[in-house]
Amino acid sequence: MKLPPFEYACPTSVSEAVALLAAHGGEAKALAGGQSLVPMLAFRVAAPALLVDLRKLSELRQIKITDAGVTLGAMARWSDILRDTRLAKAHPLLIAAIEHVAHYQIRNRGTAGGSLAHADPAAELPGIVVTCEADIAVVGKAGARVIAAKDFFRGPLMTALAADEIITEIRFPAWPSERRYGFCEFARRRGDFALAAAMLFYDQDAEGRAHNAHAGAVGVADVPLRLTAVEMVLEGHKIDDTIIAQAEAAASAAVEPADDIHASGAYRKHLVGVMVERALRSAQARPQ
Repeated sequence: MKLPPFEYACPTSVSEAVALLAAHGGEAKALAGGQSLVPMLAFRVAAPALLVDLRKLSELRQIKITDAGVTLGAMARWSDILRDTRLAKAHPLLIAAIEHVAHYQIRNRGTAGGSLAHADPAAELPGIVVTCEADIAVVGKAGARVIAAKDFFRGPLMTALAADEIITEIRFPAWPSERRYGFCEFARRRGDFALAAAMLFYDQDAEGRAHNAHAGAVGVADVPLRLTAVEMVLEGHKIDDTIIAQAEAAASAAVEPADDIHASGAYRKHLVGVMVERALRSAQARPQ
């Protein structure tokens, strides 16, 4: 299908991009990679008067790793992240999730900030930022602010971003090297959005008990979820077959997915439990 008519701008600074968005009220859209927005234009789901292409904002493509954690520039592409060998140690759960994002060609263009701003409830990165308690830095006409990931997603394709705001950074807390983690998703075909996905991590004490357990899911609600019921099952326990079975049951009980053309709600409800079980077994199998 042909795209609807629109004006086009390609600013060379963040301030210029914000000014363009602000000048057009809610009639402008930021283009951060286009792997989601362009199909929406083709299907007339979106029809902005102006596209503000962020591709020249090279300062937003940096990936920084410090003692405080990992900071992804919003324009960092999936391929940039996967090629950064430092992240295998600095945030392996992030890498495990992004390895499931779409296909090679899309990973060469799609961006971290674009994924968050698009807010597809089955996308991997929104689930990771919520589960890991990341912060999302944004800037708009009123200035800069930081939004906790848990407050960022408002519904399918809906976020806390104002019309003149763009994401600048995604900030993850530091990742201890001994942390155990798992990610598992199920899609109809490799590269499709997940029918359900689970992601989790925990720290293990000298007696083998889990602490600081975090678990999340995507594909089973209108927004990415923290699975607090699963976290409660894991916290303070050794991760054995009994605890894994309890966590699987808790995950299924915690969600009420709707039926859609891809799967019934009952199927997704069962599936998210299976994904938690597999993610836990993956975490359990990782060497100390």
